[in-house]
Amino acid sequence: MEDGVEPIAVVGLAGRLPGAPTIEAFWRNQRDGVESVTRFSTQQLVDAGWPKDMVAHPDYVPAAAVIEDADHFDAEFFGYTEEQARISDPQQRIFAECVWHALEDTGHDPARFDGAVGVYAGCFANKYLPLNLLANARFRGSLSAFSARPYNDKDFLATRAAYLCDLRGPAMSVQSACSTSLVAIHLACQALLGHECDMALAGGVALPIPLIGGYPVVAGGIFARDGHCRPFDAASSGTVPGYGVTVVALRRLSDALADNDHIRALVLGSAVNNDGSAKFGFNAPSMQAQAEVIATAQAVAGVEPQSIGYIEAHGTGTPLGDPIEVAGLTKAFDTGERGFCAIGSAKANIGHLDAAAGAAGFARAVLALEHGEIPPSINFDAPNPALLLDRTPFYVPTTARPWPRGATPRRAGVSAFAVGGTNAHLVLQEAPAPRATEPDPRERQLLVLSARSGKALADAASNLADRLDRQDDLDLADVAHTLQAGRRELPFRRHLVCRDRAEATAALRALARPGTVDTAEGVKARQVVFMFPGSASHRPDAATAIHRGEPVFAQEVDRCAELARPLLGYDLRALLFPSTWDGPPAGHDDPRGVPAAAFGLQWALARLWQSWGVHPTAMIGEGDGEYVAACLAGVIGLADAIDITVAGAEARSHAGAGGVPDVYESEFTAKVAGHELTPPQVPYICAATGTWITPEDATEPAHWARHLHEPAPFADGLRELAADDSRILLEVGPDSTLTEAVARQETAKQLTALPSLTSGKNGQSGPAALLDTVGRLWQSAVDIDWDAFSGTSRPRRVSLPGYPFQRSRYWIGPDSGSYEPLGLEEASWTSHS
Repeated sequence: MEDGVEPIAVVGLAGRLPGAPTIEAFWRNQRDGVESVTRFSTQQLVDAGWPKDMVAHPDYVPAAAVIEDADHFDAEFFGYTEEQARISDPQQRIFAECVWHALEDTGHDPARFDGAVGVYAGCFANKYLPLNLLANARFRGSLSAFSARPYNDKDFLATRAAYLCDLRGPAMSVQSACSTSLVAIHLACQALLGHECDMALAGGVALPIPLIGGYPVVAGGIFARDGHCRPFDAASSGTVPGYGVTVVALRRLSDALADNDHIRALVLGSAVNNDGSAKFGFNAPSMQAQAEVIATAQAVAGVEPQSIGYIEAHGTGTPLGDPIEVAGLTKAFDTGERGFCAIGSAKANIGHLDAAAGAAGFARAVLALEHGEIPPSINFDAPNPALLLDRTPFYVPTTARPWPRGATPRRAGVSAFAVGGTNAHLVLQEAPAPRATEPDPRERQLLVLSARSGKALADAASNLADRLDRQDDLDLADVAHTLQAGRRELPFRRHLVCRDRAEATAALRALARPGTVDTAEGVKARQVVFMFPGSASHRPDAATAIHRGEPVFAQEVDRCAELARPLLGYDLRALLFPSTWDGPPAGHDDPRGVPAAAFGLQWALARLWQSWGVHPTAMIGEGDGEYVAACLAGVIGLADAIDITVAGAEARSHAGAGGVPDVYESEFTAKVAGHELTPPQVPYICAATGTWITPEDATEPAHWARHLHEPAPFADGLRELAADDSRILLEVGPDSTLTEAVARQETAKQLTALPSLTSGKNGQSGPAALLDTVGRLWQSAVDIDWDAFSGTSRPRRVSLPGYPFQRSRYWIGPDSGSYEPLGLEEASWTSHS
């Protein structure tokens, strides 16, 4: 950054790779040296559509690194009809799901992300349209045949994902054969540095058809005769086909730091070039071009080769390719030091993913940096002599080993080279240490979960419980914030208020039980009505913990106390928080104190709700609770409203058996007339009439005096509110008196009412009640400003399980049920023909 080139932060990873439905499972397999290559029986291959005479041939290797359920898709989640899902290339389908998971892994919901999100990606050749759809007579005769191209052609891979996920930055397909996805990552980094977007998703997908298979061994080909990829080994004979998808999410480092993103690693520099024609042939690699692209990336990154501890190589395990790659690396490193840099390739574990290979290797290097561990290179016994490995800076690690920090940060290089000569190399560095966060003042955390169906919600709860059980380093406040601010808010919702991880795990397991989440329609958006209970609700110490833990509430209470002190002669906080108050005592016999204290508490609670994004569309107050509503509606200023509250209390204290004496009512009217009154900006129910306040009444001082002796029943106001069943009533006070009153009213029973605070032990209510009400409002589709809700603690975004897609099989096969892949009829494919 000092030189003007800002590092790019890797803030999200997602993938479905052989033997690994998630990126976490992928890392475990890499660290543990698992080979995820499957060998298929002849019957399995025939059932999949391969010609029997081909798969039974002695030179056919029935092995590939495949992924499970590649023909399944959550069509409902993305708004697809069944027919749209069936005609769509599985590559487009699983890529869209992986993009969604990568976005979730960033902890950002693109619907609320402040900036443009770009997509850069490529795929393997589309085989679904020619081999499946066009070989199906029903499809050829349907109207779907005229609309199938955008669901299949590679041109629409990135734009389809952008459309489905509502991303507004550049979206472009990238195609350069085996280096496609690493080139896509390079282009995404360049777009971020050029401020073409503010987050970029990059990657690739490869799903050959059929979705399981093997390969014929062809003389001079790249595939291994024994079905094992052995990078850099003396017994290497090539690679193995691999299937899967990987997507990475990238941001400029400064933006990622500002948002407390989970930074997995940094991209310091990258480069792309092409071999040109100075080589044996179009398919051949070029040592010189590979050396140049690696050296260029290192120069862009501004690092010395000696500071790089690991190379994620292209590493196909071919007798020709491996020696050329090691020679190019050695030339680029240009050092006499030997054996200090580990070299490996994900292809040994998961085969060659063609267009998706570079992104999978990139993910392996990022995870190695993040975990501080170099994964083993499997299928390696002795180096290929042609590598001259002992004369190079490189060694092949055969066991997982710690990767300690040295004089410089941990660094890695990632290479991808393609048939056709487009080469890419990136230089990575470990993530900076996360910034310290402020301690969260809340003793409990609010976890929110949402999904498009009840079953998905239960699955999400189960998956999160598993994660909390497994990872001791997750802070519950970080988990809560990530769920709140970093997930799309979907119709089926549940919330939990938890003290610690153990309590959260137990609650999530309960939520995951079958039948717990209703499968009925999700909630609809609600309008919020604030209810102010007035001085009748006063309860000492009801909000002491809130005053201690919520700065906005404390600031507003303190403000009201300062405004009321000249009127009362003492501090109203002595009445609100007597158990913790250490100042001068309050005048307990003063009838003005409780109304002033009640006003201050209810005003502060309302301002707290507003700071969290909960803004009322209407209000109602009981008794002097109307003064809070009027103040919040902009009819009267805060200092004036407190003055009138005190004056009203004084007038009521002089009330006789028959009502308020005229002299005190006149004095009160005169007091109101001395303050500026303006028409309400938010409608509220008038306590004197039981119906909506009019601009004339709101600004008429005599009307303000009416409710001193002519209050309308609270039930009248509830009947007005009940006319709209989209309203949810929120009691903004220290107890649940009005909430209970709503429940008792037959005419308002369709209304939902919630208290801000409820009674607890020793007559106190804690923050748990407040958090629960936040959750219940959100569960009722009320928007919450989650960043504001987090306050000053600035929690981090963390990696959590992605959405549990509810997949079903969508597939159209050829009428014959069999494929005849190109090349089958050629006599040259095997020496035994």
